Amino acid sequence: MTSLTLVRQIKASPTRVYQAFTRPEEIAQWWGPDAGPVLISEADVRVGGRFRVRFRMLTGEEHESQGEYLEVVPDRRLRFSWRWIGESEHESVVTVEIRAKSGGTELTFTHAQLTDEATRDSHRGGWDGAFAKLQRMLES
Repeated sequence: MTSLTLVRQIKASPTRVYQAFTRPEEIAQWWGPDAGPVLISEADVRVGGRFRVRFRMLTGEEHESQGEYLEVVPDRRLRFSWRWIGESEHESVVTVEIRAKSGGTELTFTHAQLTDEATRDSHRGGWDGAFAKLQRMLES
């Protein structure tokens, strides 16, 4: 097993960053690796609640992930399970840490329990693309 950690400095408050991860209408604006649309965005943000997101890439491929919220600390931390629907039965874990920093927020994102380095690298590309959209949304 391997993990991926990404750190981003975002010129927005911790509350705004948290909202972008927890409000379905905001998730729909940035989720996915490219400019393709989010088709489904659902989030029941409470311990034991579930999320589901389906997006279409510009290539026409569609991908859907879902999971369960394991930890919810408003404006500070989210931890949830992650599984690709129809692609793999393997479940990984995502942790989102949000910290106030001068001029905005430091986002530390860890996707753990990935099966191998190829899977980690594939997820890095996807999350990098998504976080670029997230930053544009929050900083504009």
